[in-house]
Amino acid sequence: MERDLKIIQKQPPIFFKINAKLQQIIFVALILFSMTPYSSPPIALLLGLVVANLSGHPFLSLNHKAVSILLQISVVGLGFGMNINGALSAGKECFFFTISSIFSTLILGTFIGKWLNIDKKTSHLISCGTAICGGSAIAAIAPVIKSDEKQTSVALGVIFILNSLALFLFPAIGNWLGLSQKEFGLWCAIAIHDTSSVVGAASKFGPEALQIATTVKLARALWIVPVALITSIIFKNKLRRIRIPYFIGLFILAMAMNTYSLKTAIVAPYLVSIAKIGLTLTLFLIGAGLNRGILKTVGIKPLFQGFLLWMFIGIASLTAIMYFN
Repeated sequence: MERDLKIIQKQPPIFFKINAKLQQIIFVALILFSMTPYSSPPIALLLGLVVANLSGHPFLSLNHKAVSILLQISVVGLGFGMNINGALSAGKECFFFTISSIFSTLILGTFIGKWLNIDKKTSHLISCGTAICGGSAIAAIAPVIKSDEKQTSVALGVIFILNSLALFLFPAIGNWLGLSQKEFGLWCAIAIHDTSSVVGAASKFGPEALQIATTVKLARALWIVPVALITSIIFKNKLRRIRIPYFIGLFILAMAMNTYSLKTAIVAPYLVSIAKIGLTLTLFLIGAGLNRGILKTVGIKPLFQGFLLWMFIGIASLTAIMYFN
């Protein structure tokens, strides 16, 4: 994954040139602010975007690894605030939504990619990232189709840009439409790309939305395996090792401990609070990794493909949830 991010992790020209020491002080100060009660996932993401484009990210080469580790720890921590029985119920209920949305998005993405004359591998990576779980899906599928650095970076750039917009737009739309927590949680899990923004958006809506969104999204991530198998057949490549998010197992274990262990239930609220701080910090770092260099790398056509797929899965899933669920 780190190799895949080389292009979009190059530091572009910044608006304010300051010495390295001051740049680091500003960055660390914003990290500390993101960990306070005055911050929130959207605010942290916005602060990251601002610092990335105004003064720059002084630790950009370490950003992806930090985001990956923090996100996994935070998601596992959130599991201590969830009941495994309710999670299993939510997972069973949305099974049909998961299958239909994943494969319809992949099929539509293929046609849109051909229509826009986008490179086949880039188009497939964008489709997989939209259909399953954003950057994690792209990282898993890229070795299967043997995509090069440019193709992978373009796909990641598209997903990162749209994923950031989702964190701001979805809660506003959910409130405007008067969605219930159950409806909003399910919609987030299906229509937002990465787990970080899914959890960030759902946590603003309420505890039930958070539980449903997190559980459904992580269950959705497991579809990386069958999609990778199908991809290897389509691209006629020998299937290599598939990168799957193993921390999902720890998330399930955390839910089980919270459900069945009284001792765990006592400390669970503190673990969840720490996890939410970790998630907010994760979103700050994601924002800090998004700069003008990403827009230049992505290009109009791939971004347009990603936008059309995002609109499709967002509108189709919302309609199904509101009128047929």
